[in-house]
Amino acid sequence: MPSDEEVVRAASEAAEGVILDHYKQSELTDFDVTVEFEDGVLDIDVYVNPPEGADPDADAVADEAALAAGDAVDDLFAADDGE
Repeated sequence: MPSDEEVVRAASEAAEGVILDHYKQSELTDFDVTVEFEDGVLDIDVYVNPPEGADPDADAVADEAALAAGDAVDDLFAADDGE
């Protein structure tokens, strides 16, 4: 079973990867990915603040990043189950 730290790291890296796939880091005013994993419960919060008028929409990117984080954790547990 993956450690809590491994879960948080996998989720954070996946979410940040999605954000940086859509926006250059230098273009972002701010972004934050907060991941908690306690008692088997994963909590992901993604905030993206790109420049005004940036495409794609920040909310859509934040949603995609959160989904990617959840998928990364699912993959981590699936890989662990396969061992």
